[in-house]
Amino acid sequence: MNKPLRRIAIFCGILVMALLIRDNWLQYVQADSLRTNTNNRRVAIERYATPRGDIIVDGNPITGSVEAKHGDFKYKRTYKNGAMWAPVTGYSSQAFGSTQLESIDDGILSGTDDRLFFRNTLDMITGKQKQGGNVVTTLNQAAQTAAFNGLKAQGGKGAVVALEPSTGKILALASYPSYDPSSFAGNSTDVDSKNWTKLQKSNDPADPMLNRALRETYPPGSTFKVVTAAAALENGLYTSADTATNSPLPWVMPGTTTPLKNEGNIPCKDATLRAALQYSCNSVFGKIGADLGNAKMLAEAKKFGFDSPQDTPVRAYPSVFSDKMNASQTALSSIGQFNTAATPLQMAMVASAVANDGKLMKPYMVDKLQSSNLDTVSQTQPEQLSQPLSSKNAQILQDMMKTVVEQGTGTNAKINGITVGGKTGTAQHGVANSANPYAWFISFAKLPDGSSPVAVAVVIEDNSANRDDISGGGLAAPIAKSVMQAVIQSKK
Repeated sequence: MNKPLRRIAIFCGILVMALLIRDNWLQYVQADSLRTNTNNRRVAIERYATPRGDIIVDGNPITGSVEAKHGDFKYKRTYKNGAMWAPVTGYSSQAFGSTQLESIDDGILSGTDDRLFFRNTLDMITGKQKQGGNVVTTLNQAAQTAAFNGLKAQGGKGAVVALEPSTGKILALASYPSYDPSSFAGNSTDVDSKNWTKLQKSNDPADPMLNRALRETYPPGSTFKVVTAAAALENGLYTSADTATNSPLPWVMPGTTTPLKNEGNIPCKDATLRAALQYSCNSVFGKIGADLGNAKMLAEAKKFGFDSPQDTPVRAYPSVFSDKMNASQTALSSIGQFNTAATPLQMAMVASAVANDGKLMKPYMVDKLQSSNLDTVSQTQPEQLSQPLSSKNAQILQDMMKTVVEQGTGTNAKINGITVGGKTGTAQHGVANSANPYAWFISFAKLPDGSSPVAVAVVIEDNSANRDDISGGGLAAPIAKSVMQAVIQSKK
């Protein structure tokens, strides 16, 4: 071969080598970045080329898919009673992505999860269209309906969480006001984008897209006294519900000249734990917190789940009980004020642990994941999170909470033929307590056989209500009652 031809051959070889290197660089090194590039519409078009799997409640889908009328995305998401279920499902939008279960279990729902490889391979061989799998939830249709309708009828803002104490299954997770994820599931600038914009907090101060059950913390007020009572029993400060406490009246907070006041003229001097919970004595429980000290109160609060995020699998914000507080700050925190803050999920966990004889089960809302032919891909097993109370002390506290419902501030939660325990709370907020307080109620129901099918937490924000009419027993307890009744009826 002459010299010019040899040079041309070498040059061509270099070009081929460069092409191979470039091809391998694109296919292997840059594959992921190209696949996820926002300008790569092929991936998005493929994503919406087939219907998504469904999110299931009580054996029925609460989601669906329809063919889009415009654009190159073939299918878009639909929701049944979308506003009611939005705190559970989140949203899946062609324009705005996805959240909550729609995001966490997207691989199953879209059919791209590696665990569906065998199913997808069979479908490819048989020529069947690829299908997404299903997310089967622990939710109870009747309980969710009662929770959402109760909040809607109240008309303010609020949230409800209901748990099955023996397993940690989430039976209801409602937040109000809410939104319909179907309203922006597509990719239309005329409809979906406008609906999305309207729902943003900057345009709607009610913030309907906020999941108040998991992503909002409130001062828990007197409902936190259940945790303080548990701390008193667990640390041996008091060993019975019916022996007098060492509780003077007035009781002046340590290091101050300020007495911790009670609401009204109630019998709190040296009251028993039972009477103190029944009448919601600030002075008794504030002194218990100060007597135990910050470290012991913090340790007990953490056993109930405070100061830790909870994955349900949707992440819930951590509730707060502070460290390094002085005695008077600990006293205020022990009655659910000062820095103490809790999600509705957290306070449902408190009621659930008491109802379950002291065992706190990890809350979860996904029972199992299924392939498109309904084979189980993954099954959630109940898991004990902690043991905040001994069985003996939990039963003492159950009895005290029963007295609150039968003779105290929680009578609106009574259910004929069912044992109900509860605790009301009216939590101050705003500068110098200037804003309307939050109304709380936590509770559990026990059947005649001793089992506890449900524990509930309800919080109500009602800025339009008359301040004097706001109470946990008046606003929140009736909603908790309806949720408990719904669960009990569904068990029959």
